[in-house]
Amino acid sequence: MAHAMRRRSSVSLFATDGKAHPLQDSLVAVTLVLGAVAFVTAMFHNLHLISSWAGLIGILTGAYGQYVSVTTRERFPLIVGLGASAIGFFLGMAHGGLFGGVLG
Repeated sequence: MAHAMRRRSSVSLFATDGKAHPLQDSLVAVTLVLGAVAFVTAMFHNLHLISSWAGLIGILTGAYGQYVSVTTRERFPLIVGLGASAIGFFLGMAHGGLFGGVLG
């Protein structure tokens, strides 16, 4: 018996509603990259400027991504990126902060 094949109209990896969400997908990718950078560089004491700034921008990007996200598949990686960004930001702040050694 032949079954009708349903064509996938969505190109988005994270959309479950059948629509493309390019802004949300971009925010997810940026938040994950910034979170990874902030988390990895927070492990090194002398890279506190990178970890604190990448963490701060990752937190802001992830928060806006949560605000405009539509599906749960978009929200889950945003939370992972937000967590990594927050850890990197707080460790970067503990190691010297956003301007540590540059402005005085």
